[in-house]
Amino acid sequence: MAGSATILIMRNKAFTLIEITIVIAIITMMATIFIANYKGGEKNFALQRSANKLGQDLRMVQEMAMSSQETPSKFGDPVTFPKGGYGIYFEEDSSNYLLFADCDDGQDYDKSGTALSCYYADQAPGASIKEKLEILELEEDIFISSVCPSLPDNSLIITFFPPNPEITINGDPSITAATITITFNGAEAPRTVTVYKTGLIDID
Repeated sequence: MAGSATILIMRNKAFTLIEITIVIAIITMMATIFIANYKGGEKNFALQRSANKLGQDLRMVQEMAMSSQETPSKFGDPVTFPKGGYGIYFEEDSSNYLLFADCDDGQDYDKSGTALSCYYADQAPGASIKEKLEILELEEDIFISSVCPSLPDNSLIITFFPPNPEITINGDPSITAATITITFNGAEAPRTVTVYKTGLIDID
């Protein structure tokens, strides 16, 4: 009799198949939600890191202009500070942006030219030089979704000239601010970096 009671109690403590199925379903659902939130959080962190890096790169170019940093040797002799200062070139739908030396003081980015050095780049019409200093990459799957104001080719050019530094946007002294928007394959809330003519850089 006592043995039968023990078996009955053990049977009452066991899980039914329906209960096990429900528990597994709940665990699966919770894991799915956790993984989705984790991936979304990673995308947001990647966007924020890229926006911070973009802001740091802009500040770096400011410092290069304020300190009147001379051009590297690859720009030819004599080594000098570029006559138009330093700048960054942005292009929509791109995963990178370019740091350049405005050798001919054109307030733009020259992809090619005939001058022998940065020093001689402004000596004759059309005598510029390839002005690229460095390509700066965004994180994987992050790209520039828009720039404002934009040139006809959907690009944005910001140049810095000492001593303050003086900031020019798209070669137009009347423009007071520029915005670069980055996104994660268009799926996440974008981040924006705004550069003001006063020198302030705002990361949103």
